[in-house]
Amino acid sequence: MRPNHLLAVIEKEFESTRHGHHTPVMLWGPPGVGKSQMVAQVAQRHNVPVIDIRLSQMEPSDLRGIPFRTDDRVEWAVPSMLPDAKRHGERGFLFLDEITSAPPTVSAAAYQLILDRRLGNYQVPEGWVIIAAGNRQGDRGVTYAMPAPLANRFSHFDVDTHLDDWVAWAYENGIDDRVIAFVRFRPELLFDFDPAQNPVAFPSPRSWEYAHRAVQKFEHQPQLLLESLQACVGQAAGIELHAFIQNLDQMPDLEAILKGDKVAVPKEVDLQYAVASALVGHAIRARKLDNASEMHGRILDYAIRFPQREMGVMLVSDMHRAIGQELFSVPQFAQWADSVAEVMIY
Repeated sequence: MRPNHLLAVIEKEFESTRHGHHTPVMLWGPPGVGKSQMVAQVAQRHNVPVIDIRLSQMEPSDLRGIPFRTDDRVEWAVPSMLPDAKRHGERGFLFLDEITSAPPTVSAAAYQLILDRRLGNYQVPEGWVIIAAGNRQGDRGVTYAMPAPLANRFSHFDVDTHLDDWVAWAYENGIDDRVIAFVRFRPELLFDFDPAQNPVAFPSPRSWEYAHRAVQKFEHQPQLLLESLQACVGQAAGIELHAFIQNLDQMPDLEAILKGDKVAVPKEVDLQYAVASALVGHAIRARKLDNASEMHGRILDYAIRFPQREMGVMLVSDMHRAIGQELFSVPQFAQWADSVAEVMIY
């Protein structure tokens, strides 16, 4: 399932805790596709905490707690990491990460917590969502087969990568326009993981964020930038991204485009991707300006001029996902829509 659809599922599960309809969710996917990021994103939207428990690092007693004697009976001390309404709030996410890497004894301890929302005398607060995540056995991680009794306690979703969803997330989170442009230019590198090769660094939604950080740190140190990019996304993808960034010296003057000057569209396809991504970034940053509508209109004027109309459609589609329906009120939008009507129909 594509990330945006899974975000909607997680959102609904959060809302359903108010009505007693919540079902524990299991997210399946290879490393780096953004399983934990999606949970954090919904939690941040609602300003509630995420308690991230890495079951692969747990012992059974870490979940059950430690027994202690009270008079003539034995009671259990509840682990402080488990959600508590007084300490953590009445609503939140209990995220059981790496559940498929947990030893069977730990998985068994989690059965009652997941199905009955309790462990002994401990009760998970009603407003808390339970979500687990793990790698599949073919993902070259340390995994155990999920026992049928545990599997039957979840609704199961496979996490897929989706270029448009990642691009929308990247703009929203301030990822460098050049990194976005490169992934747009080489979409097959959004996620390129071959378990048979057992790579240490490889392209993934998570590692492209690391590449963005490398660009911010080493932009003016070319050799360090190259080596850092390779360390983030692998040798081949790192070399390609580095060459892509170095080639952007030939980009047209973006400020001139935003002023409404007549600026030629570059002939090179990689530069067209770079220009389109950079203009979307400018459109987002212009939203708070008094002349935002004028700047958006000039970007639409430029989008009409791409020789391949699909490139202009990509630019405007990314703008719409980023800034919303206010784009429709820009006077130049109708003219742009007329110019690409044939592309949109077919």
